[in-house]
Amino acid sequence: MTKRAYKERFYPTPEQAELLAQSFGCARFVWNNTLAYRTKAYQTHGQSISHSAAEKRLVALKAEYPCLKDVSSVILQQALRDQQAAFDNFFNPQLKARYPRFKRKDGRQSIRLTKAAFRYRDGEITIAKTQAPLPIRWSRPLPCAPSSITLSQDRAGRYFISCLCEFTPDVLPVTPTMTGIDLGLTDLFITSEGMKMKSGNPRHLKRYEAKLAYRQRRLAKKQQGSRNRNKLRQKVARLHAKIADCRRDAIHKATRTLVNENQVLCVETLNITGMIKNRSLAKAISDAGWGEFLRQLSYKAEWAGRHLVKVSQWLPSSKMCHGCGHKVEKLPLSQRRWHCESCGHAIDRDINAARNIRTAGLAGLACGATGAGAAA
Repeated sequence: MTKRAYKERFYPTPEQAELLAQSFGCARFVWNNTLAYRTKAYQTHGQSISHSAAEKRLVALKAEYPCLKDVSSVILQQALRDQQAAFDNFFNPQLKARYPRFKRKDGRQSIRLTKAAFRYRDGEITIAKTQAPLPIRWSRPLPCAPSSITLSQDRAGRYFISCLCEFTPDVLPVTPTMTGIDLGLTDLFITSEGMKMKSGNPRHLKRYEAKLAYRQRRLAKKQQGSRNRNKLRQKVARLHAKIADCRRDAIHKATRTLVNENQVLCVETLNITGMIKNRSLAKAISDAGWGEFLRQLSYKAEWAGRHLVKVSQWLPSSKMCHGCGHKVEKLPLSQRRWHCESCGHAIDRDINAARNIRTAGLAGLACGATGAGAAA
């Protein structure tokens, strides 16, 4: 058994929308107020406020601000738990997480509810302080009753519910196919067999870039706080959401195809954070969504019983001939094909890299290593 979040969209009634707005505001206030208190205590007195002390302080906050009593106490408690998790990630040197930041009113809003604050019955979810169930557009039934739910509203004004449930993943039948995957910009991915994404690299941001720039220029000229500015801000947010949805959908389809067809998938670990510092390629790399591609490939392979082998990023996969192992000294990005001086083969840069990644990944798998440095 493992846990999985099922995300669905819902359309609240005016009364539910009002309660959600109030809940979002109270959770945001508790987060920001507590974060400011903890930060000031450390900067002034060098004192670290524990999670238990922050929860005890919540009683005084409710007495000072009675509006906090109008929403479920679980929402406020979960906000403090999420903040403590953010601090734990910040102090963990392996995660390299940032210091917790203040939440904005015009950003994405979310609240988390445990079983004490919602009821799941006959496929319907009713949250505390309401009588009617949430009007959720279910795309599939839940495998069991959720242990917790997260209600969110994105900047485009859409409402989503994420239900955390336990489920048993379906292990796919074993297949003898093993492949290496090289990520690129001309094509989103290239396998060692020469398979490429049907649409190449969709470049969703570039497709809507002119329209997005036009709306953002108009937005910049609107008066702060005006209704016209708020309307245009929502149009910009909806366009951003459309770009993100298109990118996520394309990556889901690509990773599902790769996991279904291959038993072993060998990929290269990439320092994406460092790569996007290249000003010439930052926009193209971010638009490709390499990080999301690798994330989806990882959990889908685990659920399907596939092997995902990670190869060191320092492997000269593009510069080394997959046939004889000859390595060239220089290979600029503009050169997509080259001839091996040792064996004379005409080499496609991307397919050659994918084959080298597969060879290194299978060697690491044979040695029992599947980590990022398996084929270093």
